[in-house]
Amino acid sequence: MSERMSVLLNKKPCYDIVFTKGFGGLPEELAALECGARKLCVITDSKVDELYGEEVLRLLEGKCAKAVKYVFPQGEASKTLDTVKDIYRFLIEEGFDRKDMLLALGGGVTGDITGYAAATYLRGIDYVQIPTTLLAQADSSIGGKTGVDFDGYKNMVGAFKMPRLVYMNLAALQTLEDRQYFAGFAEVMKHGLIKDAPFYEWLIENMYEICERDLTVLQEMMVRSCNVKRMVVEKDPTEQGDRALLNFGHTIGHAIEKARGFELYHGECVALGAVAAAYISWKRELLAMEEYYEIRDMFVPFYLPISVDKLDVQEILRLTKSDKKMESGQIKFVLLKKIGKAVIDRTVTDEEIVAAINEINFSEEDAHA
Repeated sequence: MSERMSVLLNKKPCYDIVFTKGFGGLPEELAALECGARKLCVITDSKVDELYGEEVLRLLEGKCAKAVKYVFPQGEASKTLDTVKDIYRFLIEEGFDRKDMLLALGGGVTGDITGYAAATYLRGIDYVQIPTTLLAQADSSIGGKTGVDFDGYKNMVGAFKMPRLVYMNLAALQTLEDRQYFAGFAEVMKHGLIKDAPFYEWLIENMYEICERDLTVLQEMMVRSCNVKRMVVEKDPTEQGDRALLNFGHTIGHAIEKARGFELYHGECVALGAVAAAYISWKRELLAMEEYYEIRDMFVPFYLPISVDKLDVQEILRLTKSDKKMESGQIKFVLLKKIGKAVIDRTVTDEEIVAAINEINFSEEDAHA
């Protein structure tokens, strides 16, 4: 059975998040957005296209003025301004105007690229998020953050552009490769850690069903996870304050992601960054030692890393300082006051960051210690 929640901006409905178990309801949702006279462009990557591209395009036939599809090569390497330029060219050649709409079918890369293209093509056209990965469903499809990487730096070019709809086919999660599925789970765990301690406990209690991808449990998990992000986004849509709490684990995580040339998945790096941030929180006596070790160890049953081989500590430190979250030369670091309560801190020192990186840095010496 499908569920939905509304995201409000300025206390007025902005868009709905629909939780369902197939693509069959998409035409009806688009009809409610008066898409009958619009041209629609499905934007997706090469891998998702093989799985769902033709199915979604068939569902759109006869439901809009014209339905076309743009496919780009899968992977973070495509998340650039060059891909956005190619989308602009395609839309121009297909005669898209301001009243037409883009549909982002895929993971976080697809959602970010499509959203940025929608924000900037003809100074802004509508778009819909159709996230197919756990990472995108739990995090990147909600809240209107769009953007691309620039010279390897994550999300350095972007804009806020709210979608008209987020349509989640939860059954798509069952087709994900294990590594990709569990990488997305890092963002779900993050939501519990920063804002919802009972949800964090629920995740642990339902560990087996989550790992087995039981659809009933997945639906409850996604509704609860997205509700955390909804509350944060409604309070601070353009990240002037509390929305930065959603960056828990991301400062050091993004640095590791870039240092490793994106060989680690984003969610894997978020898990590593979350362990590092929890470590700093413990050393500052915000968390008890037992809480830190529980947080660290709870990533393991979900197949997420809590250490990584041979990090260049000084390189990671340098990269944290080039992160877009820098503000007046200070890093806005997100720490845990307790499980379910995060705080933004601007006083974390280089020494604390280095100690945290060393905590997650695995070397040959450690293996033989």
